[in-house]
Amino acid sequence: MKILIDNVNIISPYDIKHDYSLLIDKGKIAKIEKKEKIDKKGIDTIIDGEGKLLAPGFIDIHNHGNSGYDIMDSSEETIDKMAEFHLKNGVTSFLGTVITSSYENISKAIDNIVKYNNKNDKAQILGIHLEGPFFSQEKKGAQPSQYIKRPNMEDIKELVQLSDGKMKMVSLAPEIEGALGIISFLRSKGITVAMAHSNSTFQETIRGIDYGATVATHLFNGMRNFTHREPGIIGASLIDDRVFCEIIYDRIHLHDAAVKLALKIKGIDKIVLVSDAMRAAGLEDGVYELGGQKVTVKEGAARLKNGSLAGSTLNLRDAVYNMVHFLNISIQDVIRMASLSPAKAIGVDNMKGSIEIGKDADLILLDKNINIAATIVGGNFLWIEK
Repeated sequence: MKILIDNVNIISPYDIKHDYSLLIDKGKIAKIEKKEKIDKKGIDTIIDGEGKLLAPGFIDIHNHGNSGYDIMDSSEETIDKMAEFHLKNGVTSFLGTVITSSYENISKAIDNIVKYNNKNDKAQILGIHLEGPFFSQEKKGAQPSQYIKRPNMEDIKELVQLSDGKMKMVSLAPEIEGALGIISFLRSKGITVAMAHSNSTFQETIRGIDYGATVATHLFNGMRNFTHREPGIIGASLIDDRVFCEIIYDRIHLHDAAVKLALKIKGIDKIVLVSDAMRAAGLEDGVYELGGQKVTVKEGAARLKNGSLAGSTLNLRDAVYNMVHFLNISIQDVIRMASLSPAKAIGVDNMKGSIEIGKDADLILLDKNINIAATIVGGNFLWIEK
């Protein structure tokens, strides 16, 4: 099945290609050509892009839920509904984030993702982001305190085995005794290691990076505070070029100046936009749940009783919009933070994250105000704005 998306402005990682056409063949990007040069013979379907922007689909590597569902619900319906919500917001693939919980609940959530078969009419779940349980109690944030534990090699080996190759990223606190051995083990299995909910000093963080940690989970949040004498995990993550930094840009988790600071230090290539969304994403303010804890959402901010932020109600479309319209970052740079950078962070950039010949045809059609007109997964138009 050959599909031509005609008359579009294509967002590549570094520029915008004006007045182009893109050919999809068997779910892959087969040709990128100026629209007047494209050969339309033998093409099954031609779609007029109407001069809109064509971009790579967003990849959300850190999200717990949306639409009233949470990955910890451990059901096929949960992933189905989350995947449907993602389509509307330009997300073509995502990781299911498993929060700190009992070993039994973590195992159930992992097993559910392993057994889930991606459907042809939904965003694709690429695998698992295990956020916990090896964290610092001092910086636990919304991670349930009773289930936080010291690193245990036996547990992590069992969970990796249970994941059947679908464990893509594990977040932990690098300073805790036993963490370095687990970082080494995970890297030997090709699993990305992220640093999170950590009271790590600068030197402890650098040691964790030396052992193989390459992502700072939701930078600035759930971390030792930065000071000029002890830069801590924030300082180490910002200055070390080996590290990708997640940013939750809902304008609640972070002040605009903090985001600008991260962008100036890290550069565009090492910032990864994430939602860290919980089940209230896409719904009204009210009372919800995260990790067995009561969460009150008011004016879009999700908080525990003690005032700690408990995930977000963000989606990546809005994160991209915020970057473009509040920080005046170019649209191609922001979209890279929501597509190619997350793909690189979890090692799937050989097939996803950018518009290049041979890659999966995971695409979005949008305008300059980041209004999503269509979401395309594997060459299939799965969501079209009505």
